[in-house]
Amino acid sequence: MRLLWRSSLRSLRQHPWQMGLAILGVALGVAVVVAIDLANQSATRAFALATEAVAGNATHRIVGGPDGVPVALYRQLVVEEGLTAAPVLEQWVVIHSIDAAVPPQPAERLRLLGIDPFAEAPFRSYLAAGTAASDAIPAVPAIPLTRFVTEPRQAILAAETAAALGLTVGQSFAIQVEGRPQTLHLLATLAPRDARQRRAARELLLVDIATAADLLARPTTLSHIDLLLDDDPGTRRRVEGLLTPGTALLEVASQAATTAGMTDAFQLNLRALSLLALVCGTFLVYNTVSFSVVQRRPLLGRLRALGVTRRQVFTLVLTEAAVLGALGALLGVVLGILLGSGLVQLVTRTINDLYFTLQVRQLSLPPLTLAKGLALGILAAVGAALAPAREATAAPPRAVLSRSSLEGARRQALPRLALLGGILLAAAALLMLPRQPLALSFFALLLGLLGFALLTPGATLALARLLRPPAERCFGVLGKMAARGIEATLSRTAVAVAALTLAVAVTFGVGTMVASFRQTVVQWLEAALPADLYLSPGRINNSTRDALLDRATVAAVAALPGIEGVSTVRVLRLETADGFTRVVAVDFPPASTTTGAPRPRGFVLTEFLDSEATAWERFDAGAALVSEPYAYRHGTVVGDPITLRTALGNQALTVVGVYTDYGSDRGAVLLHRQSYDRLWPGNPDVTGIAAYLHPGTPVAPLVDRIRDLLGPQGVEVRSTGELRRLSMEIFDRTFQITSVLHLLAGAVAFLGVLGALMALQLERAREFGVLRANGLTPRQLWRLVTVQTGLLGLVAGLLALPLGLALAAVMIHIINRRSFGWTLEMVGGTGLLFQALPALAVAITAAWLAGLYPAWRMARTSPAEALRGE
Repeated sequence: MRLLWRSSLRSLRQHPWQMGLAILGVALGVAVVVAIDLANQSATRAFALATEAVAGNATHRIVGGPDGVPVALYRQLVVEEGLTAAPVLEQWVVIHSIDAAVPPQPAERLRLLGIDPFAEAPFRSYLAAGTAASDAIPAVPAIPLTRFVTEPRQAILAAETAAALGLTVGQSFAIQVEGRPQTLHLLATLAPRDARQRRAARELLLVDIATAADLLARPTTLSHIDLLLDDDPGTRRRVEGLLTPGTALLEVASQAATTAGMTDAFQLNLRALSLLALVCGTFLVYNTVSFSVVQRRPLLGRLRALGVTRRQVFTLVLTEAAVLGALGALLGVVLGILLGSGLVQLVTRTINDLYFTLQVRQLSLPPLTLAKGLALGILAAVGAALAPAREATAAPPRAVLSRSSLEGARRQALPRLALLGGILLAAAALLMLPRQPLALSFFALLLGLLGFALLTPGATLALARLLRPPAERCFGVLGKMAARGIEATLSRTAVAVAALTLAVAVTFGVGTMVASFRQTVVQWLEAALPADLYLSPGRINNSTRDALLDRATVAAVAALPGIEGVSTVRVLRLETADGFTRVVAVDFPPASTTTGAPRPRGFVLTEFLDSEATAWERFDAGAALVSEPYAYRHGTVVGDPITLRTALGNQALTVVGVYTDYGSDRGAVLLHRQSYDRLWPGNPDVTGIAAYLHPGTPVAPLVDRIRDLLGPQGVEVRSTGELRRLSMEIFDRTFQITSVLHLLAGAVAFLGVLGALMALQLERAREFGVLRANGLTPRQLWRLVTVQTGLLGLVAGLLALPLGLALAAVMIHIINRRSFGWTLEMVGGTGLLFQALPALAVAITAAWLAGLYPAWRMARTSPAEALRGE
């Protein structure tokens, strides 16, 4: 075996570019997988730390509706029942430094936590003495709890957070609470001994519960009550017996797990796209190992004739692939860490836009993720090398010495490959049947891609024959030779075409899916935003909608000259054991005073009871509508009852319709405002105001007047066009990470095509040498190679279009539906053409660019050198 290892090492050293491309392909594939995994793990860890910071050691939590939890219930639990409980008021705020001596710092989101420090010890131990855990964080004195409770507006920050903001103990700083400016004083800083607690405390802004009640204008209610309950069912029944209507007792662990699971589908989609990049990278390894086998076929034939066993050759080829895979995986892990630091911000921003407020301050590096990246790289490389290794050992020595035998074997294998590809496609179709798990759908998608890749050699041969006559008419005999060259070297060209086909198909498919989604959202926004102006309270981000506007604000806006009428919306988040239910209450606008016609309601019903008019009549009388995602996730159909926890207790409402809503994949229950006021009386505030203007009223001056009138309240005022533009910016931002991933997959495939074409052209050096010796000029040889690469790109593009269209259909109608519950319409006509033509152009251009260097090299090679034997 020593002789074989020396032969292998020498072969790899003689082709550094070929080896380098294979390593780079595996590295990029592994880098994308590791980066996405690190970003997802970091987001999950940040959520766990945030949950731990707020929940601490609590086992259960009492939550309420829009009015929160009565303070009287807390007194009852502690005084009458003797339970271990802690009251909490919480809200997200924005913090700024206001000391002129400190340079301006960027605004930072922090979780304002109003607590009773004397009840905190069993729940959140970081309020204990503040000695630092290491020299990296300076020691801080114990917290002066007396001043914290008795002096107004005193606050506590983590030592690291205060240092990052340039704040010192005793300094004042500004925060924004629900859009309103407030001032606090930094009383002390926290530096818990435990490193995990120290990280968990970074995003907290602690104040006494009386200060929090003043800041949030909630003197008699709490956000929730934390409890430490034993396993005795009787204790839980006692607590449930004390609950007031509208409150509920939830387990902290199950609630946190359900909330964290909100992003599972989103993260699974990212992982699937990252694995696609690794699949494309395996083509590079296949090309490299296969070309290495072809290059050494004469040598391997002689060694076999001299007594080297098939097992030894098989082990040699797989070992080479494993070494390439290990080198690529090591490089990929390093690149993945670097790439992950950028992708984690995109992942976090999308979670903030769609799900809940989250801050990721550092990239987590779990060893299991890094080990998984290494294993995937090596396994992908070894898996890609199995076919070339088997090829190197299956044939007898005499056949190994003949290049024509290889092509003949490939031609004979085409029916078997086509049959296997058809079987994989059929299996993928079966796994796509309704009600299958999302992960199984992605596995089916992978099977479909592999099945199509197995059909590629036969399709490449057929298309090359079809393209031969037009190529001859366009480029003469060189065009005919280029097309015949694709047929003659099918063992090489088919792999290059397959790699490029998958990359272009993914680009086309994802682009079509995004374009379809965008077109659907644009149409939805046109129907969902019928008013002229929209007012909402300032908030931290798009997933935070806790701030409210009072009825006085609604009346003040409605009384302004130029406003014909207003409607309001109230968004309520009801926490449940299954996560939360989003309730939307709408007060629809009156009919137009100009025309007398009723105004559009802004909701498009896709399903309804009896008729659409009847559904709206029953809705106005107290029934409910649900959004498509809600209906899909809960299995709700029209006519079903749904139960809501209200201030009157649990109330059953009949679902009379399903409406489209692309604002959230969690779904929502829509109520008339009158129904909301009946179920939650004494809660008149609103989340937003829609204003309808008199015809001809200029918008800009009116917006300025509203901002002047409501400026101190921090109210955001946007026109319909501005709100649509902002919504589409959020949409585009959400798909940025998707675009990055499929571009990276395309880059890996481009490298695969480059490697395959380089291998192909170098392998045909003797053929080109004969052509040069028979009078073919360097310029003609250049044209021959570039025409052939262009034809390869055209073949890949033509194959990619139907595959990309099928991918788009699967992602739109199956993957998207099972992930998020939305119904999308696939873009067609001109829109589809705008997606298909660039994809075809990308395939041709990528193949042509990848062939430039091999063409240049072949054109510069002298006939004598090309014909020289080893």
